[in-house]
Parts: sequence; structure tokens; C-alpha cells
Amino acid sequence: MKPIVSLAVLFSIASVAVGQEDQSSVNVMSFNIRFDNPADGPDAWPHRKDWVAEIIREHADIVGMQEVKKNQLDDLKERLPNYEFYGVGRDDGNEAGEYVPLAWKQDRFEAVEKGVFWLSETPDEPSNGWDANLNRISTWARLKDKQSAKQVLVLNTHFDHQGEQARRESAKLMREWVAKHAKDDAVIVTGDFNTTAKSVPYKNLTADSGATTLRDSRMLAKTPEGPESTWNGFKEIVPGRRIDFIFTTAPVEVRGYRTLDETREGRFSSDHLPIVATLNIGSQRRRGTVGETASESSSG
Repeated sequence: MKPIVSLAVLFSIASVAVGQEDQSSVNVMSFNIRFDNPADGPDAWPHRKDWVAEIIREHADIVGMQEVKKNQLDDLKERLPNYEFYGVGRDDGNEAGEYVPLAWKQDRFEAVEKGVFWLSETPDEPSNGWDANLNRISTWARLKDKQSAKQVLVLNTHFDHQGEQARRESAKLMREWVAKHAKDDAVIVTGDFNTTAKSVPYKNLTADSGATTLRDSRMLAKTPEGPESTWNGFKEIVPGRRIDFIFTTAPVEVRGYRTLDETREGRFSSDHLPIVATLNIGSQRRRGTVGETASESSSG
């Protein structure tokens, strides 16, 4: 006799599977929030800070931000008490200059270790690399998912807006850093790279590195939502300016990708559009990983 399974039982099993799948998804955001510049007038930070916090709260389990001044970081911490923040000022490794901080939901993740390095020939100290106009930095954290116990290495950065050599070399430096420190963990890289997908820096960053090869999450998404370009200058979305990215290593699954282009009374939340990738971190087990993880002492 063939076993008979009721539709109710099948539905129950399917529901459990879907629930487990949803729990394994992580929403990762990259968001250049635009530095606090009073000259921006009606687009200045005091008019946007509540909205920026709202966007992060509604869309991100993990977020990498760029162009964050100390007062902006304090504003966001006040408005987002359920997130843990980490980052340092790029000019002194303390509070001077812009931050490229990471933030994550405390009820979902805990930091196993964290640190920063500068995009320069002397990455362990505050410095200006190659032909960069400004000090540039990368913030990283190895996060443990409290639901699955899996770990993920997350990096966030902001490449120089003027130095072409600096962008090329910064991409190489980040790719090599990831290869050295990934261990057995999945990797996510967020940032404003001030370059497009057709550029040499992009090719340097995504060059074949074996198990730590970085992949463009928008390109992996089946049906990416929203505009492709991420730059609006507070006026209108400029075609061909996709300069904000979220990269992942295999076997991270990209379940969704969205560029958030909401306006309110004709205004944007920033001069960049936030991007969100819905990811399944999965497990990443490799052998022969080069090097050891940098200690938090590199944070200056």
C-alpha cells in the first residue's frame, strides 16, 4: 500500500521550509549618506537624518555607510539603538575626518573581531595612498549570525574620487586583503567605489582569486529592482553612474537586489541611492587559506 500524505501535512512541511529559508536571509545595504554640509541647504543633514535612519531601520540587517562625520554617526546611533556601530575617523584613526562605519542589528549578529586598514602603501596607519586626494579607509568586522552560528566577514570602503592610480591600487589591496583574511567565512564588501563596472579598478577588485573571488551582487540577482545608476547629486538620477556596489564571495546566494529611489517632495535622502542585497550567507569551507586574520589593533 502506498503511504497517503495529506495536503495539510505537505503544506505544514512547506511552511517550515519557507520559514527557515526566510530566517537565513540577510539584508545588506551600502549607503553613502552624504557628509554634513550646511551648503546643501534644503538637502543638508538636519533635514535628512531622520529619513536616513528610517531607511536603514526598514531595510538593513547590516549596513556599510560612507561619508559619515562624527556628529552624523552620533545622530544615527541615537536613532538606531538596536544596531551596533563600528568605525573610526580616517584622518587620525580616532574621530577626525569621515568614517566609513559598519552597523548591524545586535539581536541578529555579534562581532567576533573587527578593525580597519587604510588604502595606501602603509595600511596600518592613517595615511594617504598613491595619488589619492584624501585619506581613504576600509572598515571590517567578522560577524557571527546568532541564528545560524555562521560567520561572515564584512568590509566597507570609499575609494578616492580623484586619484585614478589610487582606485586601481586600492582595489588590488582590498582583493589581496580579503584573500589573506577570509579564513573559511563568506565575504561581503560594500562601498562607494567612485568607479563603474567597466573600469580597471572594478576588474582589479573582481579578478579571479579562487575561493575569495568577489562577485557583483546586482549581476547575480535574477531580477534586480530599481534604477541601475546610484548617483543623483540631489537632483536627478544620472544614467551610467553605478558607482556603489555590494560584492560577495561564493557560495553566498543573492536572493534579491534593489536600488532604493524613493523621493519625498521631490528630494532624495542623499546624493547617492542606497542599495540593498538580500543574501543567504551559506557555509564556506575552504582549505589552504593564506594568512591569519588581522587583529583589532590595526584599528589605530
